Order: sequence, then structure tokens, then C-alpha cells
Amino acid sequence: MKFQLEDVTVYFPYDQIYPEQYAYMLELKRALDAKGHCLLEMPTGTGKTIALLSLITSYALSKPQNPVKLIYCTRTVHEMEKTLAELRLLHDYQVQQLGPRAQILAVGLSSRKNLCVNPKVLASESRDSVDAGCRKLTASWVRAMAAENPNVPTCEFFEQYEKAGSSAVLPPGVYTLQDLRAFGTKKGWCPYFLARHMVQFANVVVYSYQYLLDPKVASIISKEMQRESVVVFDEAHNIDNVCIEALSVSVRRQTIEGARRNLNKMRQEIDRFKETDAGRLRAEYNRLVEGLAQRGNLPISDTWLSNPALPDDILKEAVPGNIRRAEHFIHVLRRLVQYLEGRLDTENVEKEGLVTFVGSIGSQAGIDQKTLKFCYDRLHSLMLTLEITDTDEFLHIQTICDFATLIGTYARGFSIIIEPVDERMPHIPDPVLQLSCHDASLAIKPVFERFQSVVITSGTLSPIDLYPRLLNFNPVVSRSFTMSLTRDCICPMVLTRGSDQLPVSTKFDMRSDLGVVRNYGRLLLEMVSAVPDGIVCFFVSYSYMDGIVNSWNETGILKEIMQHKLVFIETQDVVETTLALDNYRKACDCGRGAVFFSVARGKVAEGIDFDRHYGRLVIMFGVPFQYTLSKILLARLEYLRETFQIKEGDFLTFDALRQAAQCVGRVIRSKADYGMMIFADKRYSRHDKRSKLPGWILSHLRDAHLNLSTDMALHIAREFLRKMAQPYDKAGSSGKKTLLSQEDLEKMSEANMNEMLY
Repeated sequence: MKFQLEDVTVYFPYDQIYPEQYAYMLELKRALDAKGHCLLEMPTGTGKTIALLSLITSYALSKPQNPVKLIYCTRTVHEMEKTLAELRLLHDYQVQQLGPRAQILAVGLSSRKNLCVNPKVLASESRDSVDAGCRKLTASWVRAMAAENPNVPTCEFFEQYEKAGSSAVLPPGVYTLQDLRAFGTKKGWCPYFLARHMVQFANVVVYSYQYLLDPKVASIISKEMQRESVVVFDEAHNIDNVCIEALSVSVRRQTIEGARRNLNKMRQEIDRFKETDAGRLRAEYNRLVEGLAQRGNLPISDTWLSNPALPDDILKEAVPGNIRRAEHFIHVLRRLVQYLEGRLDTENVEKEGLVTFVGSIGSQAGIDQKTLKFCYDRLHSLMLTLEITDTDEFLHIQTICDFATLIGTYARGFSIIIEPVDERMPHIPDPVLQLSCHDASLAIKPVFERFQSVVITSGTLSPIDLYPRLLNFNPVVSRSFTMSLTRDCICPMVLTRGSDQLPVSTKFDMRSDLGVVRNYGRLLLEMVSAVPDGIVCFFVSYSYMDGIVNSWNETGILKEIMQHKLVFIETQDVVETTLALDNYRKACDCGRGAVFFSVARGKVAEGIDFDRHYGRLVIMFGVPFQYTLSKILLARLEYLRETFQIKEGDFLTFDALRQAAQCVGRVIRSKADYGMMIFADKRYSRHDKRSKLPGWILSHLRDAHLNLSTDMALHIAREFLRKMAQPYDKAGSSGKKTLLSQEDLEKMSEANMNEMLY
């Protein structure tokens, strides 16, 4: 269908549209008109992705003189493929309506591991070794050697791509990773470098958050993007954590030992070059005297992760004299590694600000702040001069230089935390020195400054007013939408006590109480006998899940549960978990029914959907708070309190409840779906906790469902399932429609016009 939204004709590939999609598009359009940033919370399963894509592409079509480019960031490769599939459907519809002028180029971009088509390189397991395998075949000096000596191996796909030169382009269309690989294999061109090249010309680019938020990657991949771009962060409820991880580094004993090995190897290489080709080292020295700005003209296959700090003025300064010569730089790094090794050798937990830490490096290792700031770029320059291709073996020294550059650049928003042991295994000495970033706004600030509109959207952004404070920006639109439903197909309940009226909670002093464990087991046992198909249970942590499943096994509750349904458990191993999920789905498909035990902050809680019969009930056992004794978390809470005036309790509750909402939101994935959510902890009945859940869950949470015991919850569940089995009208009654056709929209816009006129 196509309809007018103020002055834009929106092309929407389905015959009907939800009212909330229409409202969402309206808010999004206003943010684009105002050229500002926006925060939009839209319930899961209401077609957020297609609403975003159709509005922004239609907006670009309506303004052909300066079309906006869409940069769509997802968290996982699976989400990226889903987005591109939706976009293909939309693109086909727009071309059918408008003809060739609606053609666009949309590209998904991922790491070499997901795009490479060279079987020799793909044989490696990890991402880093695939990157290094690629570099061994495509680096400029390897290709120069191959030109003289045909026995030197190169990558035929990259050679063909280079030979094609400017004719190596993608025709318009929507390309998933699979399509790119197929196109590359057919033409004999390298899909990874082709996609990297086409990103700057594409109308829509879909890639991972890291490509914009991690400065090391962003300055290579995203520096070409023009200002007139709209950046969308989808499923962005955890965006502050992604920003913090992008600027945090940890150094362990293994890192120190690996860095020593790297330095010895580089020293040998320098000596070899001095004997055979001293001119190269001299040329590098002269280049560094003039500053680092000349590195923009490197061949594409030699570009490497760029500087982790952001300021451009670094590049215009000359490199400090004491690290211009290669052997002097190696010597400085040796001193730095030795200093860090000394700091790791500690009995107590230490916490320091960056200024004092950099000061003590200056006094004890004789390395000043400016030198530290240039470490990463100087290392990069040296690795190119020494023609090092197996970069995966040099990860340790890269980590050390990354660390040095960050502490040399920033003065606040970070702290250094040294822990002698991991608190969960206190008898094993495993010292770690962490540079932890506390300020999420540091990594995302350049994104807000560079692009005219940034859209942050997810199903759980409540309370929505906390995000502008955490990320330090001013949105022009900030809105939370509710779900329009023809029937109450969501049934949230708060269970505060077991059938013996004892309160249940995972509070630290109550969680190992046998009464609580027994009541949780009884709750699950009652539910498996009443609820058909799939049930998903979320626990607060792996250790708690292990403990409680063990107790249930000893008391025979687990055996009783398994008479009704099969039980599958998420583990920390990705392969095992994937297998468990497959079998869980099989059990639900064949009617045997199944229960899936998962962890609130694990893999399953983030990206796996339990729609339709795969999830008829979700039980959230407890409130998933972060590990509150973690030194890093405590330092971050202190920083948030001092800088943004966010109270510790508020932040912890907000963080726990967005995680809980994310878990229970997995159960509903469309409006025809139905499911129940049980929050099993007495703390959920308190208003300050409950009010932080998203509006679309709260609007269905009745007062009668707030303080339930197991038998009452069972009664409500049976009633609800009986009601859901009745036939219903999908489009909604005449009073309140939940599916709007084109005529409904035209009537709505006429009514709005009349309201404005009279």
C-alpha cells in the first residue's frame, strides 16, 4: 500500500498497517525533518524494522536532490540477514510501483570470516586468523614479491578484483552476505573488499554496532560516510554497554608474555632489515618526522585497525623524537611491558585514576603522556615497515599499544582496576589489570556529532528518560508506543509467594533457602502440567541455575517435571546451546512439549525468539541484577553518580529490569501470538521496581495479578489459555481497529486535516 504522511509518499509492502507503525513513522519523520536524534520504544512483534525501512527509503525517494543514506546497525549477523530480507521485499515493491527510479543499492558488511570465498583462508577457525590469512595473500609487499616470483601465493579473488579496477561495482539491488559471496564467486572478485568499496556508494548499509562505535574500526570503515546519513541502532537497549566495551582493555599475564614474544620477533626483524634494507627504516623515520597524516594513502589491503582514540589533531603532530627510530620504540614498549608486569604482581585490589597512573608510568618507566598517545599508530607504522602479515600472532602487543594510547588520550571517564584473583575462583591466582571506561558517551559522541539523525530504538527502552543522560545527548523526539490489540494476548503476573504462602525471592540472603527452591520447583511443576507446548525459564545467573537444578534433581522435582515435558539447558558453550535449542524446537513441534532453562544475561536472552508454540509461558525466576560486588561496576556507579547525578539504586534497578523485560519479551513476536509472563519474586510487587518495565507490558498487568501465590497463578493461567482458544477477529472491531487499510489511513488524514482547519 502507499499513503501520504504529511509531505512524503510512503511505500509500504503490506496491504495493512498497524496503528502503532503509523504513529512510529510519523514521529520518525518529524525527527528527520528536524535533523535531530530520536529515541523510540516500540513493543516487540509490531513490525518495527519494516516501518523504519519503508519510512526512511520513502523519505529518500521524496527528496531526490539530496537523498539521505541509511546506516542500519544490528547486533548480530542473524539480525542483519533478517533486516536485509525485509529490505528486499520492500525494494521489490517500490520498484514495482515506481519503476527503475526506485532502485537502490543495499549492502550488508561483516568481517572477512563471513565474506571470504577463498577456501585456503577460510580453513582457519577464528576471525583473527582469517584476517591474518587474508593479509598474507593480499598485502602490497606480498603482491609486489609475487609479481617478480610467480611461486609466491596470492589470492586470485583479490587479484581479479584489483584487475577489474573501477569496473568492479555491484549493480543496484539488495545484497545479503550470502548474495555477496555468490556474486563474488561468479565474477571471481573478492566479496569482502568489494563490499568495503561499495559501502561509500550504497544507499543503505547494514552492519554491526562495532563499525560505528569502536573507534579502531570506525575510522577505517565509516570515515567515508557523509553527514546526510540517518544512523539507526536497532535493539539498542544495551547500547551503553557496547560503548563502554569498545573503549575498555584488559591486560593479563598471557598478554604480557605474548607481548614480550612479539617484541623479540620485531627486534630480530629490525636487525635483519638493518643489514639488508636500511633505507626502509630511514624512510619511515623521515615520514614520522613529518607527522602521521600521510597514512591516508595506504593500499586498501594494508589498512589496519586504526587508532583507538578519536581526536584528529594527533595525526597532525609529529611523532615524539624518542620513538621515531624503530629500535628506540621497541625499547619504550619493553619498559612499558615491564612496568605493567610489575603492577600485576599485587596481593590487593587496587583502583587508580588515569592521571595518577600515567604519572607513575612517567616516574617509574620514564614514558611521558605524549609518547603513550602515539603508541598505537607508531606500532602500526612499524608493522607495515617490517612487512608483518601474520597479525593474529601480534594481538598481544596490539592490546598493550591500544591500552597505552587510550590512557595517553583521555583524562577522565576511565579508571584502572587491578585485581589479583577472579572473585568467583579466589584460590587461583589470575591477576588482571583493567582499563575500564565508565562513560558511554565517549564512544558514541562522534556518531552524534557526525550524522544529522541518529535513531535509537528497541522494544525495551524504559525508563526512556535515562538514556539521554547516560549517552549525554538531547533527542528531539523521545516516545514510547503501546501495542494495539484486539484481545489481551499478553498476560503478565507477579508471583510473590508459593502455595504454602512463604515469600519467594532470589535476594542474596534468601536464594539458597530450601523453602524458596522448593516453591520455585512447585511453581514450574504446576505450570508444566497446565500449559501446552514450550515453556522458557530465565534464572539470574549460571551458578544459580546450576544450584537450583541440582536441588530439584535431588528432591525428585525434576523427575516429575520431565514426566510432563522434556528439559533442555543453556550452557556457556555455543555449540551445545544451539543443539539444545534445536531439540527444544523439535520437542515443541512434535507435541511432546519442552522446558528451556536459560540465563537472563546469556546468549539466548538477547537474540533468540520463542514465538508461537515455542513459548507459551516465560518464567523469570528473580530479578537479574548485575554482580554488585564487581569492582568495575562499583567504579562505574560512582562515576555516574558524580557526573550525571544518577543514583546507584536507580541505575541497578533500571539495568536489571531492562534485562528482565528483554527476557519476557521473547515470548511475543506478533499480534496473533499469545503468551504469559510470570515475574517470580516478591520484589516485583514494589512500585519502584515494577514501574520501570516497558509501557506495553505494564498496560496489561492488572492489579489483581500483582501479588499472587502459585495456586492463584495456576488458576489465572488456565482461564487465560481457555480464552485464547476462542476464535477472534484479527482486524479489530469498528470502534478500535488494530489493522488499518489504505482507506482507513486516508480517512484518518482527512479527519486530521479537518481538525486543523476548524
